[in-house]
Parts: sequence; C-alpha cells; structure tokens
Amino acid sequence: MAEEKLPTRAENFAEWYNQLVLKAELADYAPVRGCMVVRPYGWTLWENITAALDKRFRETGHVNAAFPTLIPMSFFEKEKEHVEGFSPELAVVTHGGGEKLEEPLVVRPTSETIIGYMYAKWIKSWRDLPVLINQWGSVLRWELRTKLFLRTAEFYWQEGHTAHATKEEAMEEMYRILDVYADFAINEAALPVIKGRKSESEKFAGAQITTSIEGMMQDKRALQSATSHYFGQNFAKAFEIQFVDQNNTLQFCETTSWGLSTRVIGAIIMTHGDDQGLVLPPRLAPIQAIIIPIYKNDAEKSKVMEVADRVFKELKAAGIRIKMDDRENVSSGFKFNDWEMRGVPVRVEIGPKDVEKGSVALARRDKPGREGKSFVPQTGLASTISLLLSEVQSSMLTKATANRDANIHDPKDYEELKKVVQDGWAFSYWCGSRECEAKVKEDTKATTRNMPLEGQPAEAGKCIVCGEKAEKKIYFAKAY
Repeated sequence: MAEEKLPTRAENFAEWYNQLVLKAELADYAPVRGCMVVRPYGWTLWENITAALDKRFRETGHVNAAFPTLIPMSFFEKEKEHVEGFSPELAVVTHGGGEKLEEPLVVRPTSETIIGYMYAKWIKSWRDLPVLINQWGSVLRWELRTKLFLRTAEFYWQEGHTAHATKEEAMEEMYRILDVYADFAINEAALPVIKGRKSESEKFAGAQITTSIEGMMQDKRALQSATSHYFGQNFAKAFEIQFVDQNNTLQFCETTSWGLSTRVIGAIIMTHGDDQGLVLPPRLAPIQAIIIPIYKNDAEKSKVMEVADRVFKELKAAGIRIKMDDRENVSSGFKFNDWEMRGVPVRVEIGPKDVEKGSVALARRDKPGREGKSFVPQTGLASTISLLLSEVQSSMLTKATANRDANIHDPKDYEELKKVVQDGWAFSYWCGSRECEAKVKEDTKATTRNMPLEGQPAEAGKCIVCGEKAEKKIYFAKAY
C-alpha cells in the first residue's frame, strides 16, 4: 500500500489530501454517507490533541461533563437565530421502540440548547456563578459536501459552555479561550494561526460576537480551526437562565460557548504534509521515533537486535513515544517510505556498522534526504533525540509561519484584491458593510476570515471595495 505513490500536491492538492488520510490510516469512509471511521493511528493523534487541550482547560478552572445526544426539537425553536442557522443540518429522530415519538428528537448538532435548559435548573444565585463546563463528544450536522476531518456529518470535538454574572466576565472568558486555542495551535500543532473577530455575517448562529483562529494551508486556502463565542443574554433569555444578584435582583446570565474539532487534524495535514506524506509535529505525533534495525543474515541480526532492543528500552524509559519496526516480510526501503508517509518525526536506523561504531543514524521527517540525516553516538541517545524532537517542532512552526507570511498581501485596490485572493490572502481595510463583503464573495468566492486582534493599523483607511472610511483591516481568502 505504501508503495503506491501519492499524487503530488502541485498536481492535485485535494486528491493528495484524500489519499493521504486513507493511506496513512488516519480515517476511512463509513457506510453512512458523509460519516467517517477514525482509525487507531488517527484516534491516537486526536487523543494527544485532547490531552493537550484538556490540560489547558483544567488550568483555567473548567470541568468536564456529559450531556445527551438527543435533544427535544422544541428546544431549537426557542432561540430564533440558532434554529435558522442549524435547521438545514438537523438529523431528526421520529420513532423509538417501534413507535412514533410524541415529540421529534434532534441528534445534537451542538449543545447550547440542552445545556441552557440544565443551567436554568442549576443556577439560582450569584453564588452559583461562574459555571465553567466543557464536554468531549461528537455532533451530527447533515453536511452536503463532505471531506474526511475537514467537514463530515458526524465529527468529534469539545464544546465549552459557560455562564457568568456580568458581560465583562463573559467577554473575558471568550478571549481567554481564544488565547488557549492559539497557544495550543502554535505550540503543540505548529500551526501559525491568527486570532481575530468574525464579521456579522460569518458569526455563529445566535452569537453576539464570534472569534476564531484561522490558519493558512499550503494551497493558500484558509481553515477556521476553532471558535469562541460571546452570546450575551440570547440563550439565557430563551432558556430562562437567571440568578439573584447581590442586591437581591433577578438577572439573566451572560453566556459563552467555544469549540475545537477533529478538523484541526486536517489543518495539521495540509499545513505540514509533503509529497511523501504526513509530517507530524513531535508534540502530537502518535509515534515520535521509529527504530528500524537493518541486517542481512542471522549473525548480523543478533548483534543489531541486541542494540536495537537496548535503545528501544532506553528511549521508552525517557518518555519518548517509540516503536520498533522489526517486520521480516518487507525491505528496509519499504519501511522508510511507510513511516515517512505516516509522518513519524524521527527515524532511528541501526545496522551492523552502527553496532561496530557505537552509533546510530537519525533521519528527520521535516527535512527529507541527506539534509535531515545525522550519525550520533549511542551514548546519551535519549537526550539527543529529545533535543532533536524540539528542534523539529520549532523548525516546523518557522517554516509554516514563513509560508503564511509570504502569501498574505496588501492589495492597492479592488482589482488587485480580486487577483490576490485567487492564490493567497488579502489583508485590507473593510468598512464593515455586508454589501462589500457579499460583493467580494460573489466576484471571487473569497470570504472574510477575521479582523485580527493584533497588528491592526493605528489609523483609519479606505475600504478596499467601496472606498468609504474603514477603521479596521480584515483578511479575505478562499476557505475550506
């Protein structure tokens, strides 16, 4: 399987992506249209993502809980914007136990409604606030066009839902979580994302403010990689989430929600992958180093395996996620290609000459060929590899950042913007009108991504579309 070559990214980026997800055994198509099976290698990657995020959520005072998959249809009718935003995507259960249900049940597309209902039961006083709950699970949205990890009908994610006494606290929560997402993306996934606020037309259904982290893929398209929303009192009023404040006055809560899904795996693939396959960031990679013993006969095998076993135990004891490929039925070349395709950050080769010299050969996945190869002593190998993994992690972020920055442009007028967004991002003044936003989308298929929170110009300018006064700049790009 690994010997069938992938199409190159230049030939067909979409097909390169699809085949890579299947060949690297990250996921497969399920028998239900638009759904996916996440295979063990992909699930381990997701577990490493969830562990890194969960640690951050707990450090900021959040706790985990679980809410039902089935939600009464009437709940979705309580928040008008929310139901309008989700109604085309709902999967509805009408029968159970062989009988028609009194009320249809929706397979959750997101949990604001069911959680709002529960918060209304639990919150009575200012002493009950804030409520900071996160849920790990899956949701179902009846997507028309699907792509493994990027957009599937069912996908896995976390969704945080919080309730606060004041607007200030809720806004602070929204931005705190946005910072958590950016910190995770940059430092764990080596994704140089941009934090910002979405336009009114691009915000989440029912939110007052939506913020996002946006990443640039190698084909220059944008990928919204996580979102954090401020709802104000929209859901609190719909579900009567109220509390008695310190002045003994009944008030509505201010709420937020925020989520990151398995879509981030798509971001990792498309930001870092090359024509040989995946290139996984060491901090998240299911396997950080692969040992490949090389020998021709039984005499060589016994000497090589003795060293390989010792090295394996040493690296494992040092906390490195290590695997030994001692398959007898495939060649060393096949193994090299196989693990390259799976994106393992470091390859450790041990042959008879290495045994004699007391060395091993190391190959970095992020720098294929001779450039990434080195010969190092077996002594102190665990610390050598740990340092190398850190170097690979930081090198991947540097490379992805350079690619992003090289493809963000500041067009001088609307005609230039139309050209720029065909193969890059435009960072331009925008007056804030839906009309100008819609015109760009109609003319180019590019959408607004976000207004970055950092790096905004000090002075106002002119809208790239209509020429009217504009206070801020926004990113325009084609997106997944």
